[in-house]
Order: sequence, then C-alpha cells, then structure tokens
Amino acid sequence: MGDQGASAPKTATVLVVDDSAFYRQSLVMMLKDIPGIEVIGAATDGLEAIQLATKHRPSLITLDLEMPRMDGFGFLRWLMRTMPTPVLVVSAASGASSVFQALDLGAADFIAKPTHRASWEILTIRQELESKLRSILGASPARLCERAAKAAALRMIDPPPPAAPPPVDRLQLLAIGASTGGPAAIQSIMATLPGDLPCVVAIAQHMPPGFTASFAERLNRLSHWRISEAIAGHVCRAGEVLICPGGRHLSFERDGDRVRVVLEDAAQDDRYVPSVDRLMASGAETFGGDLIAVILTGMGHDGRRGMGLVKKRGGFTIAESEETAVIFGMPSEAIQEGAVDVVAPLHGIVDQIVRRLTVEARH
Repeated sequence: MGDQGASAPKTATVLVVDDSAFYRQSLVMMLKDIPGIEVIGAATDGLEAIQLATKHRPSLITLDLEMPRMDGFGFLRWLMRTMPTPVLVVSAASGASSVFQALDLGAADFIAKPTHRASWEILTIRQELESKLRSILGASPARLCERAAKAAALRMIDPPPPAAPPPVDRLQLLAIGASTGGPAAIQSIMATLPGDLPCVVAIAQHMPPGFTASFAERLNRLSHWRISEAIAGHVCRAGEVLICPGGRHLSFERDGDRVRVVLEDAAQDDRYVPSVDRLMASGAETFGGDLIAVILTGMGHDGRRGMGLVKKRGGFTIAESEETAVIFGMPSEAIQEGAVDVVAPLHGIVDQIVRRLTVEARH
C-alpha cells in the first residue's frame, strides 16, 4: 500500500514496538533520520508498550506482532479500546495472515520486514517507511476502528457458496483501486456485492509481494464470488474476482472474443504498486464503456489518470466519499480531475455498482 505525498505535522511522535533488538534499533535509526519525526521510546513487548503509550501519547506506533509476554494483537486490542492511535505493523511476509488479523483490529497499514537480518537490507525499507508514516498520520484512528469492527462482524457470517455466473452476451469489468484502509473497504464491498452480476472484478490494492494470496483467500471466505490472485494468461470470466499480485501490475489483452490477464513486474522506481492507473487505463482500452471503475481510500494520486481514461472511453466511475474514506487523498484527486461520475460513502457503493450493471444489462 505504498502512498506518498502527504505532509506530516511539524513534529510527529513515534513509539517503536519490537522484541528484536536488531529491528528495534534499525527502525529507531531510520525514524530519527526522517524530518518531522521524533522517536519517544522503544518497547520490547506489548506490556512495555502500554506503559510508554500511556505516558507519551504518541502520534503513531510501529508494531511487531510476535512478541513475548503480550503480543501485538493483545496490545492492539488494548490500544484501540483505550486510546485509538494510528498503527503501522512491521511484519515478516511469512506472517501474512497475522497482518490481516492486525488490520481487522484497527491497524492502518503494514510494511514487510526484509527476509534477512542484514543492515543494508533493512535500510531498503526506509523510503517505504517514511511514505507510509506520512500517509497514516493523516488517517482517522476512530474511522479505522469503526471499519475494523465492521470487517470483524462480516467474518462472523458464513456466506453461501459462490453464485453461478450468469450467461453474458458481453463481459463487463468492475475495476477497484485502493491503498491505505483499502483491505477492510474491499472486504466490505465483496461481502455484500451480489455474486450473479455479469462482470469480472479486478482489484489493485497497494500491497507488497507475499501478502496478496492471503488477502485473496481471506476475501474468498466471506464472499459470494470466486476470488483468487491473478495469473498471467488467465481468461476472464463473469463471477470471479482477480487480485493483482503484490509487486506486479495487472492489465488486459484481447484474444479473439476473450480477454486475458497480463501481469508485469513492477520497476524498482515505480511509485505505486500494484498500479491503479495501469489497471484502469488497460480496462478502459480493453472494455471501453463496459467498465465500472471504483477508487477507494488512500493517499496520493494513483487512479486519477486511469479514472479519467475510463470516463473518456464511456465507462462509469465511482469514488468513495470523504464521509467514510480513512484517507481521502486518492478519491479526492480523481474528483478534482473531473474523472468521477458518482461520489458515494462506502456503504452506498455496492448499490451504485448494481444499479449501473442492471441498467447496462437491459441495453
């Protein structure tokens, strides 16, 4: 979920929580090098973190999940109940399911720890760390908690098996883009979107490699749709949801009367990965007016150009409103560009999608 471009307050205070001395010291060193950031403490577990958070009331907390005495989940439950504060999880990719559990408890975003404990490798996350800090500092902790509670409630409901996809004369595309706060928003949409719509769904959620497969599996357990990580060359069909793999970009190509998935590795200097702009631009070129594009919460401008192209090609565009967006940056950029047909709160977006697809099906 690589956002950039927000301005932080003059001084933002950060508490580092990690039981590994190496990662704790590395994070403190990198944070101290970021303008406008003051590290007010470093805790080795959840119990120590409670003491320091209560004493210093930090602007933001970086949080490891696997720790002795009290782990990150216990600390998150206490924090969001007692003093809601933006949290950036710093976790190994092997703990992908744990990361999504933390997001469900109210964490704002996460960073994947490097696979090796080498000083040069840990420093490679410094740019991502600053980017996500500045993004999360603009997020609403109360809104994160509210969205997490709704996501948790959705997981308590067993959805019926996926609906049989309807026969379609022409396949339509629903393209969704999101960043910070996006996993819970996408979860909300996919849990309530009817599974018999005449479209394929493609999702670009800013996320690093190693996490999107778990994200797809998590969504699949609560949705009427067949949800999976996208595979290059896959033929798109109605009734399925394709999640762009972390670290790659998703686009489409025509193969006769079929549409296939194209995946491209992200370049090292790509600012937003997976790219919402690329997904929507390719969707506009391939599907023309048979496309609904939705831009959700996130900082930065990814999706602004793509939404504009969708609108120019006769597609329909929807932006999440400031009322529900954890961060209104990406939707706001698209709205200011004049690229949005409808602005709706998260709970109203599914109705807009269904209404549009129903109208299109009649023509």
